[in-house]
Amino acid sequence: MNTIGRKFRVSIFGESHGEMIGVVLDGVPAGLELSEQDFESDILRRKSGAKGTTPRIEADIPSIVSGVFEGHTTGAPLTIVFRNTNTHSSDYSLFSAMPRPGHADLTAALKWDDCQDPRGGGHFSGRLTLPVVAAGTVAKKMLADLTILDETPCNEVHAGIIELGGIPRPSDVPEGEMPQVWRQAIDDVVREGDSLGAIVECRVPSIDPGYGEPFWDSVESQIAHAVFAIPGVRGIEFGDGFKAASMKGSEHNDPIQEDGRPSKNGAGGINGGITNGAPISFRVAFKPTSSIRKGQQTYNFVKGEMDVLEVPGRHDACFALRAPVVVEAMAAIVLADLVSMR
Repeated sequence: MNTIGRKFRVSIFGESHGEMIGVVLDGVPAGLELSEQDFESDILRRKSGAKGTTPRIEADIPSIVSGVFEGHTTGAPLTIVFRNTNTHSSDYSLFSAMPRPGHADLTAALKWDDCQDPRGGGHFSGRLTLPVVAAGTVAKKMLADLTILDETPCNEVHAGIIELGGIPRPSDVPEGEMPQVWRQAIDDVVREGDSLGAIVECRVPSIDPGYGEPFWDSVESQIAHAVFAIPGVRGIEFGDGFKAASMKGSEHNDPIQEDGRPSKNGAGGINGGITNGAPISFRVAFKPTSSIRKGQQTYNFVKGEMDVLEVPGRHDACFALRAPVVVEAMAAIVLADLVSMR
C-alpha cells in the first residue's frame, strides 16, 4: 500500500522516470495558509548536485493541483505534483538481465511479474521521497497551526547527520557544514566507485505527554513504520537505543522530576508507547547506496551464469546526505496524524 495515516492520510504515487510524481493529502484542515513557496526550503535541503550526491538535477517545482483556493487549504484532498524532466532511462536497460545487488530490481520483478517500471528504480526510487518531503512541509504547518489553536507544543522537528561512513561528526564542526574528514571519505569512495552510509538523528524538542497507544500504535511503532518506508533505511533506535542492552537499570532508567517529566532521556521521550513530555529522540541508520561503479559478482539471468556488474548512470555516493529532511517529514507526518486524532 502507498498510504499511511488515519485522520491525516498521505498517499504517494509515480515513478522515477515517469511523467510526474506526487502526493495526495487527506485530512488537512481548512484555512491553512499554503503556497508553492512554502515548500522551497525543505525541497532545497533534499536537492541533489552537492558533493557526494547524484548529478541528476531536477527542477523539483511543486504544483498544487487541488485542495487550495486563494492561498488557503479548502479541507478537500490536497494534491501536489512534480514533473520529471531530467531522465536517462537507457542507463537502466542492463538491470533486467542483471538486477542490482542490494536494490529492489529483483524483488519488484518477482512481485509484479516483470510488469514494473524499471527506469530509475521506478516506484522504488529515492525520487519518491520528494513528495514525502512535500507532505512533511504541510504536516509541519499543521503542527504549528495546532500549537496556536490548541496550545499543543509539537511544532518543531529537526534532523541532521551525526555519522557518515562510520565517522562521527567532529564536535567542533557546526551542523550546517560538512567536516573535512567526511569530504575526504566521499572523495575516496567516488574514486573507488563505491558508496557510503550514514546515521541521521531526529529530535522533536517540545511535545506534550499523552500521545500514542500501548502495543500496536505506540509512538515508536508509528514513527518506525514511516521511517522504514524511506528507501535505504536499515535500522532505528530511540533514546539510549541498542546501548541500553549493555547498561544497568540504574543507568538507563529515567528519574521523574517534580513536573512529571524525566530528568534524562534514556527512553527517547516515550514510555509504554506514549509520549512522556521529554523530547522525542531517535536515530536512523542508512545503508550505502546500492548502485555503484565498482564491479560486483552477481547473477546474469540472460546468460544463466555469474557475471560482473558495473552500474552505469548517475547515482549518489551517499544518498543519506539528502535524507535528514526526509526523516523530519516522516516524523512530522506521524505527529500530525496523532495530534489530529486527539
